[in-house]
Amino acid sequence: MAKAPAKAAPEHGDAAPAGKSKKKLIIIIAAAVLLLAGVGGGAAIFLSKKHSANKEKEQKLEPAKAAAFLPLEPFTVNLQSEGGDKYLQVTMTLEVEGEEQANLIKANMPQVRSRLLLLLSSKEASEIISVEGKEKLVQEIIEKVSQPFAAKAEPQKIGAVYFTSFVIQ
Repeated sequence: MAKAPAKAAPEHGDAAPAGKSKKKLIIIIAAAVLLLAGVGGGAAIFLSKKHSANKEKEQKLEPAKAAAFLPLEPFTVNLQSEGGDKYLQVTMTLEVEGEEQANLIKANMPQVRSRLLLLLSSKEASEIISVEGKEKLVQEIIEKVSQPFAAKAEPQKIGAVYFTSFVIQ
């Protein structure tokens, strides 16, 4: 057998290793861009969370409107009763949202007292003698006092009602 003549090295043989190094360079650059994008995105998320956390702290640090306590004059009413006269004497304090609400209620005290007298005098002693009955009465008082004093006005902001005296005879 005759040996085939040796092939000459191709002229563009040097281009193949250069092509591989270009591919490696592109892959390295792409990886670096992805890495930087990931780091940048992570930093953006971290900073936005930190920024929102700072906002939440600032909002929490803002002082809430201080509650104002508005003591009412004592009420004495006849209770609904089938078996004899029953009376309720009660003194209470309203917890309202700020001095502005307290002043609004003070300015409309005749309406407040009338609403409460009608509510209290509609009760039977057996309804309000228990703790549950008193708690229900508190909710009804809040509802009555919260009703706006004028048409299209905002309702009052009553936080709680505290009985300071409660006597049924």
